[in-house]
Amino acid sequence: MTKNSRRKFIKKSSMAFVAGSVLPQFSAKSYANIIGANERINVSVMGVNSRGKALAQNFAGQENCNVVHLCDVDKRAIDKCLTAVSERQDHRVKTFVDFRKSLESKDVDALVIAAPDHWHAPASLLAMQADKHVYVEKPCSHNPNEGEILMRAAEKYGKVVQMGNQRRSWPNVVEGIQALKAGAIGRVYYGKGWYTNNRGPIGVGKKTAVPDWLDWNLWQGPAPRRDYKDNIVHYNWHWLWHWGTGEALNNGTHMVDLLRWGMGVDYPSKVSSNGGRYRYNDDWETPDTQIINLDFESGQTMSWEGRSCNGKDIEGSSVGVIFYGENGSLLIPSGNSYTQFDLDGKVVKEVKNAVQIDARNKSNPAEQLDALHIQNMFKAIKEGGPLHSDIYSGHKSTLLVQLGNISQRVGSSLDIDPTNGHIVNHSEAEKLWSRSYEEGWEMKL
Repeated sequence: MTKNSRRKFIKKSSMAFVAGSVLPQFSAKSYANIIGANERINVSVMGVNSRGKALAQNFAGQENCNVVHLCDVDKRAIDKCLTAVSERQDHRVKTFVDFRKSLESKDVDALVIAAPDHWHAPASLLAMQADKHVYVEKPCSHNPNEGEILMRAAEKYGKVVQMGNQRRSWPNVVEGIQALKAGAIGRVYYGKGWYTNNRGPIGVGKKTAVPDWLDWNLWQGPAPRRDYKDNIVHYNWHWLWHWGTGEALNNGTHMVDLLRWGMGVDYPSKVSSNGGRYRYNDDWETPDTQIINLDFESGQTMSWEGRSCNGKDIEGSSVGVIFYGENGSLLIPSGNSYTQFDLDGKVVKEVKNAVQIDARNKSNPAEQLDALHIQNMFKAIKEGGPLHSDIYSGHKSTLLVQLGNISQRVGSSLDIDPTNGHIVNHSEAEKLWSRSYEEGWEMKL
């Protein structure tokens, strides 16, 4: 497939999803209006090993975008991503080990962030301070304090910040949520989300020399320094609190965001979490089995179940959410679809999409659908339209799962101020509201 045919494929796929959908800002007409060589948005992508490589390819495939910079502390990742991007665009790409050099360029309009979780908020802040817009993968922050800083930064610097809750732009998912809000199953009082997988052990890491292809100091960046071990890079950092946020924020963020959106809630009044690292005896610190419960003053409850090491599906899907109401239930599984049931479990309505989604694909489960999320950001940059997952909404959803992790780590339920999401009367838990930083890397507005 040629570069031009790849771009046409992605463009046609995106427009096919848009046509006749509930997303009027994505009409074929408005999409065509922003395409043109002189109106392309130039992006720099930070962290291009796995998910970042997939994002770089997707952005490069948009006809109103140029990927101008690739940034990574892993020289091998840059080489692989450069090859992949060059198959989708003709524009020359510069590469950087230190993304801050990329931010100095006036050619860059936006920074796309897919580096490890401990980098998401600090890199977003630096990008805004460099007058760049931001597309940041979920979660938007490593801890709640960082999320609040990003909200203030977006207000101060006036930049567009889109979080990668891509399902907010999937047309049939949007339709399902709108059906909920229109009363399809009556008053919604309970929602359940889940994620399942069959992840193997990560072993016990050994201290060893840093590989010549890796800038370990810059990989750690804002996090206080730790010795290099051979089982951290890549991906296993997810399961270490110093850099990662566990399965709850790795995949739970998506589902909790759908629950919060569909149930129309913001901050909870009580949070609890149960679980642990049960399957293997290794360096994995975060739970591989976890149930987070959140109660709201509106008389609603939501829960999220994560099973990293037992992949038995729930409701026939490895990932999903289901809403329970007075008159029935509504299921949104892994893909761009939903099913409505009556109180006896009989199907009332089923909306499907031909695109198959592999929720366990770590890098690129839904490229064609995710392009809609990208275009929503571009429209906001060009025309000032609303974002489907702005930093304010993104922080709220991220915070709910962060509170679950904090409850898990302190071993008790938490009372929460429902007006702002802050922890009430628990000094040990409040210590986890923020983190310490490597000297010189503190987040400052």
